Amino acid sequence: MTKSITTRKFDVVIIGAGGSGMRASLQLARAGLNVAVLSKVFPTRSHTVAAQGGIGASLGNMNEDNWHYHFYDTVKGSDWLGDQDAIEFMCREAPKVVYDLEHMGMPFDRNPDGTIYQRPFGGHTANYGEKAVERACAAADRTGHAMLHTLYQQNVKAHTAFFVEWMALDLIRDADGDVVGVTALEMETGELHILQAKTTLLATGGAGRIFAASTNAFINTGDGLGMAARAGLALEDMEFWQFHPTGVAGAGVLLTEGCRGEGAILINSNGERFMERYAPTLKDLAPRDFVSRCMDQEIKEGRGCGPNKDYVLLKLDHLGADTIMKRLPSVHEIGVNFANVDVTREPIPVVPTIHYQMGGIPTNIHGQVVMQKDGNDNAPVQGLYAVGECSCVSVHGANRLGTNSLLDLLVFGRAAGNHIVAFNDKNKEHKPLPAAAAGRSQERLARLDNSTGGEYAQDVANDIRDTMQQHASVFRTQAKLDAGVVALAALRERVDAIHLADKSNVFNTARIEALEVENLIEAAQATIVSAAARRESRGAHSVDDYGDTPEHPNGRNDAQWHKHSLWYRDGNRLSYKAVQMKPLTVDSVPMKVRTF
Repeated sequence: MTKSITTRKFDVVIIGAGGSGMRASLQLARAGLNVAVLSKVFPTRSHTVAAQGGIGASLGNMNEDNWHYHFYDTVKGSDWLGDQDAIEFMCREAPKVVYDLEHMGMPFDRNPDGTIYQRPFGGHTANYGEKAVERACAAADRTGHAMLHTLYQQNVKAHTAFFVEWMALDLIRDADGDVVGVTALEMETGELHILQAKTTLLATGGAGRIFAASTNAFINTGDGLGMAARAGLALEDMEFWQFHPTGVAGAGVLLTEGCRGEGAILINSNGERFMERYAPTLKDLAPRDFVSRCMDQEIKEGRGCGPNKDYVLLKLDHLGADTIMKRLPSVHEIGVNFANVDVTREPIPVVPTIHYQMGGIPTNIHGQVVMQKDGNDNAPVQGLYAVGECSCVSVHGANRLGTNSLLDLLVFGRAAGNHIVAFNDKNKEHKPLPAAAAGRSQERLARLDNSTGGEYAQDVANDIRDTMQQHASVFRTQAKLDAGVVALAALRERVDAIHLADKSNVFNTARIEALEVENLIEAAQATIVSAAARRESRGAHSVDDYGDTPEHPNGRNDAQWHKHSLWYRDGNRLSYKAVQMKPLTVDSVPMKVRTF
């Protein structure tokens, strides 16, 4: 017997209540739209809460700065794989969205004259790479926490409807290919619902849990990516994953780049500040992909610290206890809790740890999801938007600059909100749901509920993580990547054989985890297949086989590989599209070799 499924209607359904989801929902709720925001956890526990360092915006409160410099840094940081129209849009909008937050009451740190305090950050420079500049608008080292709480309070004020502890399962597409809603599981009851909407917005964050050592929360299982892939949409540039240079060794917990922004330095076993050798201008504040590789190099060459010589040290004690407790209180706390180290007195062990996904669901600057159709690389999918880490606009290209993640959430969350309001004004009626709208989700749930034997979800998930860690880490080799493609194809078969022992309905976390594994495999396979195909080194995708040569400086092969990868679940195939080199109003930044 089939259970009847409750259908509810909304103007907009937003999946994910982190920084981008709530910035978009605020825009919509203020415009009087009927909005439902779904979240697996209470909104203020979304992973945005863990962001420490700051929001990049050229306010120029400390030194002379303007958006042109920010734009140049972002293009260069992306190793010329970022789309320059989107990067210009983001850098121009940056001051606006920061002042918006300020007016909402966000408790930024202040300068003595009352302006927002800004700290230096990796890869951010003045005058086109000449010297480091202070651009990160910070609330101590809890910027994400302050931002998320500010946005949540504003949403409560605007009467946004939150569906807390709900998990979205699948997008519903009609015969025209338009998205007309989603299916979702209410965790408390285990019931399946259809949420019909004129517009659906994915804001589900990254999929950092596809790696074993990650700074990401356990909820970051790439749900939006899985939903998009199962609905036949491409995932863009998934081979580019950022390793944050300073994860606490052994724990994976993040220590903000703000440490180095405030003056902390990386040292090797000889007590040498080694970044001066690699990046004479920017030193410890070179872009993240570069610092991670330098650290890895030091460890490989035997200058690592500790009994196994497998980490380097981050030294902060010279900043003085007062500065640390004022500007970096969480870092002190993390040091004590996760490394048993008092950073005001001694250095803390750090290693590069997986941190951020540069790729994701392809979108334009309005947040509309785009696809390849009839010779157009960027044809919008009607009714579907994506913002934040799950999307790929692509402002980050092959490597994201620190502080641009929180900025990305705010700029494109707001832009998508504005675009949806205009779309909604034109479309007065909901499109009808297709027959068997919940068919795919019912099948997925039935397979788990009817299973009589097979694999435990967590075993499969851990094997995915170990495989990714082994085959697609900081330094990659072609052989490892090729072997990883085979290993993940085998793991996909195991995902289909997951057994759910506990069939209960109320708060059955085992069922949620089994459904999450189906999303993990999409993100992992997209990553490994795209990475094995890209035969060059660019940004965070560094492959030992493609080293520095006169023909291909730093291993980057622009003639063949200056293009975006698009991975499709159907047939596990790849296609490609051009990088947008033309900004909106200014001259393009031409490609050149990255130096620091």
